[in-house]
Amino acid sequence: MPKMKTKRAMAKRCKVTGSGKLVRHHAYTSHRAPYKTHKQKRNLRKPALISKSDFKRIKLLIQR
Repeated sequence: MPKMKTKRAMAKRCKVTGSGKLVRHHAYTSHRAPYKTHKQKRNLRKPALISKSDFKRIKLLIQR
């Protein structure tokens, strides 16, 4: 049986850290920026960890 291919769309959206966690970018950053507070925009710039409930599913998509 051939190797499973990595889902490139998901691989472009998140990456694996050195400790094996998955990091993603925040949504809601590109549109309607003038209506968001400075604090909100600053916090959206920071990377976020993928939730525990999605971790197993996304890990399978990336590491094939």
